[in-house]
Order: sequence, then C-alpha cells, then structure tokens
Amino acid sequence: MKLDFIDLGKLSISKANMRCAKTLPDVSDILPTLRARGVIVPLLVRPGAVEGDYEIVAGARRYIAARIIARETGEAEPLPCAILEDGDDADALEASLIENVARRDADAVTQWETYTRLVREGRSPADIAVTFGLPEPGVRRILALGNLLPRIRDLHRKDAIDAATVRHLTLASKARQKAWLALFDDGDAWCPTGHQLKDWLFGGAAIKAEHALFNVEASGLALITDLFGEDRYFANSDAFWQHQDAAIAARRDAYLEDGWSDVVVLPRGEHFSVWAHRKAAKRRGGRIYVEVRRSGEVTFHEAYVFSPSF
Repeated sequence: MKLDFIDLGKLSISKANMRCAKTLPDVSDILPTLRARGVIVPLLVRPGAVEGDYEIVAGARRYIAARIIARETGEAEPLPCAILEDGDDADALEASLIENVARRDADAVTQWETYTRLVREGRSPADIAVTFGLPEPGVRRILALGNLLPRIRDLHRKDAIDAATVRHLTLASKARQKAWLALFDDGDAWCPTGHQLKDWLFGGAAIKAEHALFNVEASGLALITDLFGEDRYFANSDAFWQHQDAAIAARRDAYLEDGWSDVVVLPRGEHFSVWAHRKAAKRRGGRIYVEVRRSGEVTFHEAYVFSPSF
C-alpha cells in the first residue's frame, strides 16, 4: 500500500464500497469541517479499470463532500489516498467495512450486504469474525438477514421495524412474511410486533425445544429454528404436548417407585403456590407437585404438603 494525492476526476466509488448505492449518503455532518480544513484522512482506493483511474473502497462520504465543495468553489483539490493492491475484492470489502464499522454508522442491513459479498469472495463467517474482532455468532446473525424478504430488510434499515420484530420474522416462511407485510401496510389492521409477533406466528403457542423433557431429536418432531441460530421451537404444539405429557407421566411413575407418597400433576397453566404448602420429607408424607406451564416448561416441586394455614 502506498500513499498519494489523486485528482478528484480520476476517482469513482467502487462497487466494493459499502456506500455504493443508488442514493448518495448524507454528508451534511462533515461538510463544515472539510470546507474549513479539507480532506485530511486518506481515502482507501485501488486501481480502476482505466489506467490512471482509481476506485474508492472506503471514504466515499469524504469524496462526495469534496465534489460538493469543488462545485461551490470551482476548484478541485487532489485528495490524499492510500492505494490498495489491485484485484482483491475481498480485501477491498473488508477495508470498507472496517472503516464504517469503526465509525459505528453502518446499519445491520448494510453490514449484511457487505458480509454476503465477502462470503461470495470466499470468506467464511469465521474469517469475517476474526477480521472485524466480532464473535462468530454475531456475524451469522447479520448473515441471517438474507433470508428475509427484501422489503422487510429495507424497513429495518429505515428503522420502521425494530430488531426484536426482525428476529421473530426470521422464524417465518416467505408466505408468512408476506402475510405480516399485508398487516403492516393495512392502516386499519393490528400488526403484531416484538413478542406479540412470535405468538402470532405460532398461533399463541411458541414452545421452545429446550423445555422438552423428552429426547427432541429422537422424537422426530418438526422444529423451526430462528435464523440467528439461538432458539428452536416446535412446529406443532399438539404433537409436543403428547410427548411432554408422556414424559411427565414417566417421571411421575419414577417418583412413586422411589417411595414418594404422591405425585400431584397440576392442571396445565395452574401456578404452584409455595405459600400454601410447607416442606415435608419423603418419610413424613412429602409429595411431589408438578407445575406445567403453557410455555412447555415443567417444574417439579419436591417434598411439599398442602398446608394453607402455614
């Protein structure tokens, strides 16, 4: 890499630049400083298709601001540039993203666009994570946005929908995403967002795989995994409860065989009131109370007896 001053007319924005888009970025925040001091921080460039021309990999906002100032003053000052080696698109993309991430103004969708292009250039999520000093799951979360409909990504870029809503939409099929967009566009309809969206997607019964008392893989039940790779949900809640109830019954039998006087399985959704019970050892008639939540979670309260006056 070498440093040089390059005429404004010999520069153009590279397609590898995160700022390469149909809509030019806002540069109003940097114009006053550049008018007063000029461009101080070098642009990252690489040789262009025409000899003597250069493509801007990072620093497009400074370049655009410099063009505005040149039109205002009628004078175009050469810009300081750091020239990359020719031909390595992946390195160029990384250079662009590193600069923009360092400034913290690259939104998640813009990062997704660049990460995706890096993957196409042969970089793995692990490679990208090392380059930018990010945890690999964080990179995979950004890449997961590619499975959303383009309009949903665009709404997220414009802050029209929040991160929680986007994450839950990654659980949805394309058809379900389209149905959600129809509600979003209908001013008279209720459009679920955040945690309400998850309930809407699962018909009010979003049950995490981690709550299963049975072997999930062996059960063969269909699972839906969010594209961030953190949570798995049962696609069919009725099928889940058939397996879960059988597992609870098996645990009940095991407690009885172990010598407990009774195992009380509370109706689904009923809360176990600790205040209405007192602790009692197995040999003193202690019971097992099984609390089954509608979320699929099951809690076994061991060694209690009913005692409302306790």
